[in-house]
Amino acid sequence: MVASAPGKVTLFGEHAVVYGYPAIVASIDKRIYVSAELREDDKIRINAQDLRTSGVIVSISNGEIQITTDYGKTLSAIGYLNRSIELTSEYLGVRKGVSLEVRSEMPVGAGLGTSAAVSVATIAAYSTCLGYELSKDEIAKLGWEVEKSVQGIASPMDTSIATFGGVLKIWFEGSTVYRVPLKVSNELPLVVAYVEREKSTKDMVMLVRNLREKHPDLINGILEHIGKTTLEAEKALAEGNLQEVGTLMNINHGLLEALGVSSRRLNEVVYTARVAGALGSKLTGGGGGGASIALTLPDNINVLTNVLKLVTPHVFKTSIQYEGVRVTVSQ
Repeated sequence: MVASAPGKVTLFGEHAVVYGYPAIVASIDKRIYVSAELREDDKIRINAQDLRTSGVIVSISNGEIQITTDYGKTLSAIGYLNRSIELTSEYLGVRKGVSLEVRSEMPVGAGLGTSAAVSVATIAAYSTCLGYELSKDEIAKLGWEVEKSVQGIASPMDTSIATFGGVLKIWFEGSTVYRVPLKVSNELPLVVAYVEREKSTKDMVMLVRNLREKHPDLINGILEHIGKTTLEAEKALAEGNLQEVGTLMNINHGLLEALGVSSRRLNEVVYTARVAGALGSKLTGGGGGGASIALTLPDNINVLTNVLKLVTPHVFKTSIQYEGVRVTVSQ
């Protein structure tokens, strides 16, 4: 069985969604593929040769060379695979060994929802191998449990969009998740630019939680305003008012900066995009480095892409993908 799930960009509302405020998220045309084949023993074998990360850092001091990479992020992604198998086995009451092979069209740990896509695709592939056809609601719920288990605290946003696809407004109260598909009246010409991740999503979520515990009134106010920005953006998207969408993206990024989840390198990309004619730009995902998105008019997208490549080599155009998780039988 081969299951795949799309990556995503968070248009509005990251971090605030963890605390019950709405977010708007869209699936993109980059996917993660998980092939699953049952084994005769009870072992889990993972072939993740294509689950690569970007970024090599070389430090030279007193003639001594130290090289660090993002390899640890690959190991973290494999943790999502393993936990997906465990929780799916518990949910179905069946445990069998499985060989998994992973192929990714996205960098790991960039804020593009790769951990959620890995979890959702693994759950879909493994459960199908076991002879069960889980509903999308079940897959999304199990995926959320995987993310909470690995990260400690997580919203259902990434696993929902990886499962259902399209453009969704998402919020949750307790264990109840609300998903509203949104109609976007215009195409959204988006450019994604990625810089090396300095902190993981888990680190950033914990940072906001700790800051909120220390300064509840201040941080709750910021989170509330992110929620209000998301609701305003919902109207602008429905009206096809790209200028207003861009302005609200800029506001959203400023609020995320106030939470401390951006970084110097990520801000450099965000502000360069605006100088290059973007209607709006912001970080997308957990922050701490990683990905940014920039919205522009169609006739400026090539200029914007080329200018951003002067700041980081990891730049690509993307479009909204309306298909969520899918399962096929491998030949």
